[in-house]
This record gives sequence, structure tokens and C-alpha cells, in this order.
Amino acid sequence: MSRTAFLFPGQGAQTVGMAAGLVAQSPVAKALFAEAAAVLGYDLLAVCATGPAEKLNATDVSQPAIFVASLAALEHLKATEPDALGGVTDTAGLSLGEYTALVFAGALSFADGLKVVQARGAAMQAAAEVTPSGMISILGVELPDVEALVATAKEAGTLQVANLLCPGNTVVSGAAAALDRLDQLCQEKGGVRTIRLAVAGAFHTDLMKPADEKLAAALAGARIVAPRVPVWSNVDAKPHTEPDEIRGLLVRQVVSPVRWEETVRGLMAAGVERFYEIGPGRVLAGLLKRVNRKTDVRNIGA
Repeated sequence: MSRTAFLFPGQGAQTVGMAAGLVAQSPVAKALFAEAAAVLGYDLLAVCATGPAEKLNATDVSQPAIFVASLAALEHLKATEPDALGGVTDTAGLSLGEYTALVFAGALSFADGLKVVQARGAAMQAAAEVTPSGMISILGVELPDVEALVATAKEAGTLQVANLLCPGNTVVSGAAAALDRLDQLCQEKGGVRTIRLAVAGAFHTDLMKPADEKLAAALAGARIVAPRVPVWSNVDAKPHTEPDEIRGLLVRQVVSPVRWEETVRGLMAAGVERFYEIGPGRVLAGLLKRVNRKTDVRNIGA
């Protein structure tokens, strides 16, 4: 049997209307959102289904929304195609998606995972509000050239490579002035496309430092056990099964670059031949195809 990996999306995958159709046809998905409302204290499904976009896109809302929507899609898959889980040997998630992967793997309960994600989103939102900052995706430039651009632009403020997604797609996070300088340098260079991401701040940089401490406190109150399949960490692009190690890596993840391309290549090198992207959007499938266009990947949307 082919080795299969389940992958879960991160922040930015949210769209108004997500999960509404899924909940309408899946009692188990509906029950999951009802449980989420009890944990969070508000109707998360209503925000997912009808917005407004400004509310859904806020970090403290979008993170729980993607987490629950992805797990609702997973539960629907379990109910309709139970055989799909038979060959799953590994799991991973992009940034926030790592928490979804941990719940899928049985390392975190849904309720504990949601509470931690809620605390994570609130802490990252609060950290973002301290310093005007954001993220830019740089397309069509390989990493050494991106690093050279960052080295020049960081004279204007904090600036770091934040997401190493796939060949020719790197995300840089930093202070607003430094991002403006980076954007200017990219335009002057020519042949470089930049996209400002719809996020509250400079995630996966030192500007998130206050958030990692609050996250550590939230994780201290969550029970983490050995997962039934290895969960690949964004921090070191390696599989992990030891609970204390996982807990420490989750704290480091907030201020560390997301090594997604390396994670995907590691999964392929380990023998994974089939991937499922489970949750809203199709970003991960696109990134997989940029690493290996022949990759067998199926999207289970929310």
C-alpha cells in the first residue's frame, strides 16, 4: 500500500462562505462547530458562513475558523470514505495547520487544540498591534536573491524570511517601513512579483516574541500525548512523536521560519506517494505541484 500524508492549511486559507455547505450535508461537521461554539463562546460557523470578511480575517478569529473547518472536512472524509485513512503514515500542517495535524494524529484533543489555537491567535493579534508590520510573498526569485534583498531592505527595520514555501515562492515578514523598502527594491530589480498578504502582522519573526510566551503558557495547560503517526514540524522539517519535543517546537514556531518546501521534500524522500490537502483552499496542492508536478494530491475542501 502506498504511503499517504494528510496536510492541513494555515492562515490565509479562509474565505467567507467556507464550511457552510459542508455543515449542511454532514451532521458530524455540524456537531464539531457546535462544540467549537461552546469552547469559544461565540458562533464560529456564522462568521465562517456569512462573515463579514473583516471579522473572519482577524487573526484571533481566522485561526480557530481554519482549524475547525479543516477538522470538519476531515470528519466528513472519515464518515464518507473511511478507507482513505488506511494508508496514512505521516501528517503535517502549514503554520497553524500543524495544530490540526496534531489533532488528527491524536496528540491533542479537539477541545484542547481549539483552546490553544484561540490563545495563539489572540496573542499573535496582540503582538501585531504593537508594531505596524506585515508579510510579502516574493515570486519568481530564488532564496539567495531574496536573502540579498532582505539584507538591504532590513536597514529600514526588522525584516526576516518567514515562509520557505516552494521554489520561487518565499514569504518575508517585517516592519511596515522595511516591507515598503523591500517592495521598492523588488520593483527596481524587475521580473519580480510581490503580493502583500492579508495578515495582521509579521508572523514567524522576532516581532512575534511576546506571543510565544503567551502560547507557552497556553500549551502548558494542554495535554499532549504521542501521536499515532509522526507529525512533521515547521521548525526543523522533521517528523516528531515525543510530546515534550512537540510542545517546545510549537512555541518556537511562532518566531521561526516555516520550512514547508523542506518538509514536503522530506515526506517524499520518506516514501510518501499520495497527499491529501484537507481544509479550505487549495494552496498546499499548488505548492506540492511546484516541488514535483507529478505529485498525487487530492483536495478535501471545507
